[in-house]
Amino acid sequence: MSFVRRAATVIAAATALTAGLALPALAHVTIQPGSAEQGGFTKVAFRVPNERDNASTVKVEVSFPTDHPLAFVSVKPVPGWDVKVTEGKLPKPVQTEYGELDEAVTKVVWSGGKINPGEFQEFEVSMGKLPTDTDTLTFPTKQTYSGGEVVDWADPAKADGTEAEHPAPTLKLVPAGGDDAHGSAASASASAAPAAATPSVSPVAASSSASDGTARLLGGAGLVVGVIGIVVGALGLRRRPTS
Repeated sequence: MSFVRRAATVIAAATALTAGLALPALAHVTIQPGSAEQGGFTKVAFRVPNERDNASTVKVEVSFPTDHPLAFVSVKPVPGWDVKVTEGKLPKPVQTEYGELDEAVTKVVWSGGKINPGEFQEFEVSMGKLPTDTDTLTFPTKQTYSGGEVVDWADPAKADGTEAEHPAPTLKLVPAGGDDAHGSAASASASAAPAAATPSVSPVAASSSASDGTARLLGGAGLVVGVIGIVVGALGLRRRPTS
């Protein structure tokens, strides 16, 4: 019996490990891609998954940084959703190459649409110029569900490197030409001209992202089945009568 108990413990641990590997990639509101070059323009998508089984996401509110404001922000229409871009006074005027900036986009709100359980949506934004005096920009986001629940994705990164419960979407900024600038292609194609802030018409590959999530889940399930097979085989060998 002790061997059976140990086998059950192994299976439970494998299941927990599989869930840990598969779920985080689908669980949080994130910004995609996660990095861009300093001093340029970029296009990003705020990826919002629906985490509830009994409610739909009906509103997404993204706050833009005011300590490092962005002079040019434009949004790509999302079918079925209304969008409102809010500009406001900055706490302190910021000097830019275009002159002193005392107002900037402080908030973008998408509403009127619906993200059903088991689905996600991406909201694309073109913005710039990105600052050169910081290595991160955070975009606290509020996700409202049809039942009235509001999830505030605004927790800062922890000093010990572990993930916060509700981390704020964060864009990493790297020096121009940096090797880890995954958003460098978008930044390079958008030159320093303000007109480059116009959002690209190429859609984000949502179907590919969904396939990636499915592959992770199937791979995790395969891991559990493999562990179960090993345990069953070991039980069979243990019970085989000796000659």
